[in-house]
Amino acid sequence: MYPKSQAFLRKSLWAIMTFLLPVFAYAQENANTADGMRANGKIYVVVLVISTIFVGIILFLIYLERRIRKIEKKSSLKH
Repeated sequence: MYPKSQAFLRKSLWAIMTFLLPVFAYAQENANTADGMRANGKIYVVVLVISTIFVGIILFLIYLERRIRKIEKKSSLKH
């Protein structure tokens, strides 16, 4: 049971990274905007927001994995 949920988590993380890769690649092209935001101090706000969203997604995935594992254990005990 554990390898299935681990495989699901791994696939989910790969899917997230696949969608984010083009965003990160495009962000590398426009360095002038980053320099301007860094000069104004806004870059820290952007980093904080992105970090918060990323941590939230990871915590949600962990929550879902635990809940699915609990449901799988209940299901296996009934059968």
